Formats: sequence, structure tokens, C-alpha cells
Amino acid sequence: MSSGEASPSADNEEEVFVAPLARLVAVIFVIWGTLVVFRAVYDLFWGSPEANLYSAHPWQFVSVSQWLRYAGFELSYGLACVSLAAGIYAYSKFLPETLRRKKSEFGKDLFK
Repeated sequence: MSSGEASPSADNEEEVFVAPLARLVAVIFVIWGTLVVFRAVYDLFWGSPEANLYSAHPWQFVSVSQWLRYAGFELSYGLACVSLAAGIYAYSKFLPETLRRKKSEFGKDLFK
């Protein structure tokens, strides 16, 4: 067998990206968490519920304390997403970049 030919075992193997997948998840979490944190800060200091637009006077349907409780939950949720992203990114440094494994046979005969 020459060096240009693929070995028979190489046809049954696939390369799986492990650490880049973890980093992608971390990026998604940090983007979402950052958006939620910005929205929460806006709601805490400048925002008001949509119910104020449809009531006779503001804060008739939703009280200020209920709105601040909601915005506080929103802020803690966003910060939790950002911190989860930081943890996933730190953990991804311990993972291998790629892994070689036997190709899965799952779903090969679905469209026959």
C-alpha cells in the first residue's frame, strides 16, 4: 500500500471536535447571558411593564415591587448564564482538541 492510499481502518473512523464544541457552547451562553443582563439593567433603572401602556394609571396591574422582583430574577439569570459560560470555557482547556472514534452506524439505512 502506498502512502497516498487510505488505510481500511481510516474509512471506519471519524474525527470529533471536543474542545471546540465546548467553546462554542460557552460562546452561546455568554452571548445570551450578556443580552439578558443588559435587558435586566434596562428594566431595573428605566423600563416598565407593558401593562402600564394599557392601564388607566401606571402600576395599576403590576406593582413596582413585582417589577423589581422580575428584573432581579432576570439579572440573576443572565449572570448565571455568563458564569456558566466561564466555567465551560475553563473546563474546555482540559479537554482534547479532537478525538478519533469508530464511525457510528446509526441511521445509515433510514432512507433506503
